[in-house]
Formats: sequence, C-alpha cells, structure tokens
Amino acid sequence: MTQIANGVAGIDVAKDKVDGCIRKLGVRQTFPSSSLGHRQLVALLRKHKVTKAVMEASGGYEREWAKALREAGIEVRIVDPKRVRSFALSAGRLAKNDTIDAEMIAWFAETFDEAPSQTYDAAREELAGLVKARKHLMDLKTRLQNQTEHVVPGLAQKAHSQVLKTLAAQIAKLEAAIFAMVKATPEFAERAEIIESVPGLAVMTSALLIAGAPELGKVSDRIAAALIGVAPYDDDSGRRRGERHIKGGRRWVRNGLFLPCLGAATQHNPVLKTYYERLIAKGKEPKVALIACMRKLIIILNTMIARGEKWNPKQPRVAMN
Repeated sequence: MTQIANGVAGIDVAKDKVDGCIRKLGVRQTFPSSSLGHRQLVALLRKHKVTKAVMEASGGYEREWAKALREAGIEVRIVDPKRVRSFALSAGRLAKNDTIDAEMIAWFAETFDEAPSQTYDAAREELAGLVKARKHLMDLKTRLQNQTEHVVPGLAQKAHSQVLKTLAAQIAKLEAAIFAMVKATPEFAERAEIIESVPGLAVMTSALLIAGAPELGKVSDRIAAALIGVAPYDDDSGRRRGERHIKGGRRWVRNGLFLPCLGAATQHNPVLKTYYERLIAKGKEPKVALIACMRKLIIILNTMIARGEKWNPKQPRVAMN
C-alpha cells in the first residue's frame, strides 16, 4: 500500500456546509456551501500540499464541491457512506457528528488509498443526470397510472390525466436529449453501437450502461458484476453453507437493467433465453434465474466492449454455459 505524503483530506458534506479534516496533520475546518467556501477549502488544501480529497456520496450535495476541487487540480474520490460507517464501527468509533465523520472519511481513505478513483467525465455525469431524471419520471408515471385505476371519475381523474400527459411530454424531451447526447459524443456512440447490437437491448438501456457503468471493458468480469451489484456473495460459517446473495453495487443501474434483461431472457435474446430456461428447469426461482441472466449479460458486455466487438452468439465467450 502506498503512503500519502501529506495525507488525504476527508470531507463530510452537508446541505449548508462541509467539514474538512487532514487527519495526519491534525487540521480541521468548516466551510460554508458557497463560492467563498469552495475557494477557502481549495486554499486550505493547497496550503498543506494535499492533492487528494475524499467525500461520501451525499444525494447530490457533493457535486459542486467535487467540481470546485477538480477544477483546482485536486483529485476527488467519492465513496459509499456505508463502507465508511462500517469502517468506523470496526475501529470502535461509536460517536457520530460532522467533525468525527470528516476524520473517519480521511482515515478510511488513508487505509484504503490503493482503491482507484473513477476518472471524472463531465459529459458522462451530464448523461447520468438525464438518465436518472428520466427514471424518476418513469417511476412517477407508473405510480400515477396505478393510482388512476382507483380514482373516482370526475375532476380527480381529469387532473391525473393532465399530469400523465405532462409527464409523457417531459419523458419524451429527456429521451430526445439522451439520444442526441449519445449520438454527438463519439465514445458514447461507439459504446452504444456495441451494446445495442445485443438482442433485447435498446437506446435507453445503452445510455444507462454508458452513464452508470463506464468501467465496462476495462475491469475483470468479477469486478464488472460487483459494480452492478449482481455478484453472488458467500454466507458460510464452519460446516454451514448459507444461501448466496447479491449485495452492494450501483442500485440505480441494476434497477434500470431489470426490465430490459427480463425481456431479453424471456423473449428477445436466444442465448439468455436458453440460459434462463435451463435455470428454471433446474428448480431456480424466476428472480434468482433472472439475476443470473443479468450477471451473464454484464459479463458478455464487458467482453464485447473490451474487444470492441458487436454481438455474435457463435463466439465461445458469448455462448458460454
């Protein structure tokens, strides 16, 4: 494990402020969520020659801080809050407040400093924002459609109908923007062509994977499956052999991939359909079989993107058991 000369800054992000900690130097300071606060944080890190900052994913509040630091030439790594909290508990740190959290983030980053940072890509982040926005509106549309079935005819039903029309129009605008952005970005367009060559996968699925899984084609199959959260984990102890479960990963990507994979495994994709039916015949639950198909699909895509090749079911790697 490499050592970080001047330490790493742990940044605990809240809505109105952040708490920063350079643990190795014993430096702690709070900054307001404003342009002035951004400049002050950058100045502090430059003063102490700290070139790496780590912060937790905080529902979007971290984006402006990450952007300000990156623009100042400071490496930023976004980590899962659950991992940091588990690390704190394993270290016997039961207390929790913003200052302590910033210190624990810094300590976590120092301990696991070999973990790679995801390369920042403004275009990919913008695409991810569009894809997530569409997903939120699609979910809202589905909920409203389900509620409309039970609404008494009259003004309430008319209101629901108008909202559904507005949602449909906004979803169409987002889809047009997503399509245009993918087409206008050479790297995205190349990936989309490969992904969409897989029977059962269309434009929105390729955009989801381009935005949410940029590592595909650059990592091992095991890591690719873990990133999406479809890798099975053991639950064994002594002679006991527990059931394997998936956990972790990027839930928003996994959730967005569920329905396309369902259609591919049950209707559109001969390779996945054969695999799915074989698992069902062996007594696997449909959901378990579908997750296995999703994992298989991610591994296939990981290989295809790495090779720069389109779908070819005759290739051994694609037609694997």
